[in-house]
Amino acid sequence: MSLKVVDILGLSVLVDYVEMAKNAGIDIDLSQSLCSLKESTEEDVIKAIGDGDVVIGQALFQPFSRKVLEGCKNLRMIISAGVGYDRLDVEAATELGIMAANMPDIYLEEVSDHAIALILACTRRICQVNHIVKTIGWKEQPDPYIGAEIWPKMSKLRGSTLGLIGFGRIPRALVPKAKGFGMRILAYDPYISGDIFIELEVERVDMDILLTESDIVSVHTPRTKETENMIGLEQFKKMKPTACIVNTARGAIIDHDALYTALIQGIISAAAVDVTEPEPINSDNPLLKLDNFIVTAHSAAYSYHYNPALSLRPGEEIIKMAKGEWPIGLVNPGVKDIYQKKWH
Repeated sequence: MSLKVVDILGLSVLVDYVEMAKNAGIDIDLSQSLCSLKESTEEDVIKAIGDGDVVIGQALFQPFSRKVLEGCKNLRMIISAGVGYDRLDVEAATELGIMAANMPDIYLEEVSDHAIALILACTRRICQVNHIVKTIGWKEQPDPYIGAEIWPKMSKLRGSTLGLIGFGRIPRALVPKAKGFGMRILAYDPYISGDIFIELEVERVDMDILLTESDIVSVHTPRTKETENMIGLEQFKKMKPTACIVNTARGAIIDHDALYTALIQGIISAAAVDVTEPEPINSDNPLLKLDNFIVTAHSAAYSYHYNPALSLRPGEEIIKMAKGEWPIGLVNPGVKDIYQKKWH
C-alpha cells in the first residue's frame, strides 16, 4: 500500500516511523509541512495537507474544521498527537469518511499525578501557606496567623471521598493513587461500562450523589456540547462547603463566573485548575486574586521523561490502517461503515 503522510508537527525527527511503516510493507511518501500550533489558519492547514492521505497534527490547537476536511479530498486519516481534539469537527470527519485518532493513553501518569498534586494543594493549603511565609513571614512556631487562618481549613485525605466526573483512562489511572491515600472513590460517567467500575472497585453514582457526598470533586470529562459549563452555581450549591474542586480536563467544563461566586461566598472551600477558558486566563480575572484558587497554566501533561508513544504511535496507526484495522485511538467510531464504502 502506498500512502502520502503529511507531518505538520515534525514528529518524524523523534523516531523514524516511516521506516517502521516500510518494515511492515507500506510505501510511505513523507511530507513535512510544519504548521504553527497557535497561529495556523484553515487555509494554512489545507495547503499543508494538500493531497495527503494521512496527516499528523495536533487537533487541540490546529483547526481541523469542516472546511479543512472538505478541502483535503484524499485525506483518510487524522492522527492527533496528545489527548485533546477540541478543534476537530468529529461530525464532519465521520460524514466524510475520515478516521480520526488521538493518543488517549499518552499522558496518563503525568495528568493523574498532577490531579493528586492539585488535590493535596487544596486540602493541605500548600500554596497559601507558602505565599504567607514568603510575603508576611513565619513569625514563630506555632505562628498565630497561620494557625488561626490556615490550619482550620486543612483536611486529611484518608477517609475522605473523591468524586470523579468522567471515568476514562486518566481518572482510572488516578484510582490506585487515590486509594493509596485511603480515599473512598465515586465516579460519574454514563458512557463507561459498569464492568470497569466493578473491576476497579469504584462506586458508580449519578451526578447529584457525587456532588453531595464528595470532599474533592475532580473533573476528567472531555469538552463537548454536553459538558460545556456542566459545573455551574447549581452544582456548586450541591457540594459541601468544605469541598474542593479540581480540573485537569478542559476549562470550559466549569463556569468560571459561578466558580468565583462559589469561592467568595464560601459555597465551596477551594479550587485548583490546570485548565481555564479562555487560555491563557485573562490577567484581570478576579479568580486570580483569591487565595483559595490555584491555577497551573495547562502544565499537567509535561514531564522531562520522554514519552516514546508520542512518536511511535503514528507508525502504529498507519500500519493498522494499511492492514484494514481501526486505529488504537479512534475518536469517531461512527465512521466505520462510511470509511469502508468510500475507501474500499
